[in-house]
Amino acid sequence: MVSFSIRKSLLTIVLAVVLAGPLPELVVGQNCGCAADMCCSQYGYCGTGNDYCGQGCQQGPCFAPPSTNDVVVADIVTDAFFNGIIDQAAASCVGKNFYSRATFLEALNSYSQFGRVGSIDDSKREIAAFFAHVTHETGHFCYIEEINGPSRDYCDESNTQYPCAPNKGYYGRGPIQLSWNFNYGPAGNSIGFDGLNNPEIVATDPVISFKTALWYWMNRVHSIIISGQGFGETIRAINGQLECDGANPDTVNARVEYYTNYCNQLGVAPGDNLYC
Repeated sequence: MVSFSIRKSLLTIVLAVVLAGPLPELVVGQNCGCAADMCCSQYGYCGTGNDYCGQGCQQGPCFAPPSTNDVVVADIVTDAFFNGIIDQAAASCVGKNFYSRATFLEALNSYSQFGRVGSIDDSKREIAAFFAHVTHETGHFCYIEEINGPSRDYCDESNTQYPCAPNKGYYGRGPIQLSWNFNYGPAGNSIGFDGLNNPEIVATDPVISFKTALWYWMNRVHSIIISGQGFGETIRAINGQLECDGANPDTVNARVEYYTNYCNQLGVAPGDNLYC
């Protein structure tokens, strides 16, 4: 693993725009109103096929989610596994008294498919991938908010579906550093908080904080990892523009190192396509 000082410097660079997710123009959708035989995608566009009727489909003849297996995520994310991550954060870290295995498991109650699709090995790989990204984003659960986040502008004013509220900052917060108004808005709608007018709750309520990470994962990353595209494509889904295709190999290497480490801990092969 990289040292804490190196991780902190990487975090300073990377957390600035982590979780930008899809480009803003892709998120500004039609607000549905689709024909009866068409699906409304997670971005609000009408169409057919997996991109519209699959993961995140809001209305119409959405595809049924895949069946779940018998895996109990709590049996994989044990106290020893979780504490093995957070115990590496310094005692002074604000996240030490915020994040916990108990709040993760409470948040997980709203996401029954996380870590429970495919084989047992598939479940372990998804759990390892999720916690690899969380470890990198938060510095082993040290950070709740993005470093220098309040100084950064994450308001996409062209997004009229999720308009920015006055004097609110949509910088990175939570285990996967939710960012931008076009992510806070739909995350809040899905989870049950006012993402546009009260984005601060992601940094004050640990259950909601974990729910935002799981919401993002299930809507943007879950289908990638369970379809066998490899860990590298999960990096692309989270921060691809800044890290993939040679943009920042150090951060990619750090994420891959965490992932392979957690796969080893869970006794599962990491699979192919580790890099993006």
